[in-house]
Amino acid sequence: MPTISFVHPDGKSDRVETSDGESAMQVATRHGFDGILAECGGNAMCATCHVYVDENWIARLPAMAEDEDALLDGTAAARLPNSRLSCQIRITPDLDGLVLKLPERQV
Repeated sequence: MPTISFVHPDGKSDRVETSDGESAMQVATRHGFDGILAECGGNAMCATCHVYVDENWIARLPAMAEDEDALLDGTAAARLPNSRLSCQIRITPDLDGLVLKLPERQV
């Protein structure tokens, strides 16, 4: 079973197990992480599941779609080159060990 580490703004890290095909947003909300609001439920419509992908992992993710790119322009926390919407990150065995950093705020 793949794992993801979520790094909170205070530096605390939670490593959790996931299931193949699950989105990183679903994993975060299932574990009750405050840093992911997911107001649209994972439909790529709100950008409240914004995360920063660890630099060692960003190249391993699929390319970003236009709608995700547009939504990231409106995030509450600064958009960085490694910004992604966690609802658009589908977990596969290749992403075992993925590290995602939660921003200071989502709204």
